[in-house]
Amino acid sequence: MASMATTSVVVSAAGRDIEITSPDKVFFADRQDTKLDLVNYYVAIEEPLMRAMRNRPVLMQRFPNGAGGSSFFQKRVGDNVPDWLTTTIVSTPNGTTSRALVIADLAHFLWAVNLGCLGFHSWPVRTDDLEHPDELRIDLDPGPGTTFAMAQEAAHRVHTLLDELGLRGYIKTTGSRGLHVYVRLRRQWDSIQVRAAAVAVARELERRHPALITAAWWKEERGARIFVDFNQNAPHKTVFAPWSVRARSMAPVSCPIRWDEVDAIRPDDLTIAVVPERLRLLGDPWATMDDEPDSLAPLLELVARDQANGLVDAPWPPVYPKMDGEPPRVAPSRAKKQR
Repeated sequence: MASMATTSVVVSAAGRDIEITSPDKVFFADRQDTKLDLVNYYVAIEEPLMRAMRNRPVLMQRFPNGAGGSSFFQKRVGDNVPDWLTTTIVSTPNGTTSRALVIADLAHFLWAVNLGCLGFHSWPVRTDDLEHPDELRIDLDPGPGTTFAMAQEAAHRVHTLLDELGLRGYIKTTGSRGLHVYVRLRRQWDSIQVRAAAVAVARELERRHPALITAAWWKEERGARIFVDFNQNAPHKTVFAPWSVRARSMAPVSCPIRWDEVDAIRPDDLTIAVVPERLRLLGDPWATMDDEPDSLAPLLELVARDQANGLVDAPWPPVYPKMDGEPPRVAPSRAKKQR
């Protein structure tokens, strides 16, 4: 007689008992990793996970039937939730507000995992100061015709620029084809200023390495180059969170790594099966990230220089209202036809 599947298990986290329903449900096809395997992964990495994510609002990407099934994004936390659940009010670019989950502790994380959350997209703020980001995110986006080796090379160019400016960069994989470089910031600047700094970084990198890197917002202008997606720093934008697991069949982790291993890393090898042991052996590459937050001033000097040279703002995503100083939101090919 076949054994019956376990209907639920209770996992203790942060002083709370979290019921995990359907723990045997396969979430990742390659190794048949289950929902409980995913829960156990997050339990194993609690310390670095909470260091990066504690008190951040998150957008949940839910896959009720695992990585191979359909998904939906959930920004709003409903009414039928535990009374201990921490939430905060966040806004969309058009001003709509919603009550979002806050990762107050590991119990909050596991509560979301039980709902089938296979993607945590985090805000660049903590709940004690929602107006001032504590991180600049440099998103190295590999478009058509590019390779991961190109993203690796672009990451080194980012590292060189940040070093020249006296800023500390921390790198992670995305769980897919790209790389993210973070700069921990003092909480003194708003997201408009942080985005402006990201635009200046993208433009400076393109000037230095035009065959490799592009700051072009319009896809038709990028070519086979790594795009530095500055708009990931626009107000209310979220980015795939560090240590979070992508909804792909091999369960890859968006994993912080050391700069000296960028060239050797193979992102699809950094899965929930290996990252806890890797962490035990090598430690958290981001362990000192919060020790000395950086100033945005060196990057704002790049912004001022670009403005003095006549450069206007870069385009914003279409969901945002028209911003001061922004160029027309018309693709270059379309603008040419209109002329």
